[in-house]
Amino acid sequence: MSDSILRNKSKDFAKDIIYLCREFKLRKFESTIINQLLRCGTSVGANIYEGKYAQGCKDLVSKFEIALKELNESEYWIELIFETNGITAEEAKKFKSDIINIRRMLVASVKTIKSKGTN
Repeated sequence: MSDSILRNKSKDFAKDIIYLCREFKLRKFESTIINQLLRCGTSVGANIYEGKYAQGCKDLVSKFEIALKELNESEYWIELIFETNGITAEEAKKFKSDIINIRRMLVASVKTIKSKGTN
């Protein structure tokens, strides 16, 4: 899977998170949750982008593993927001699908990098 596809998907995910958080701010949704989701949801793509200039395989794996952690945290906040009626089932399903797709690409990338590189 192309690195640029992963970067593009993570950037699109970050934009969707930003749009959602903007909407929440207008609706005066819980600010702590908005801030947490905004932080972790945009961090996924930031770490993937940082990986482009990683200093070797270990650094790249580290960036991608951080992106995975942030993605998992994003999933938690999305589930919590859905379960407290902040988003519709359709919105939650779309975010879940995006998270699953990005996670698959990240896991596959980490496995490939680990099998090829040692520096």
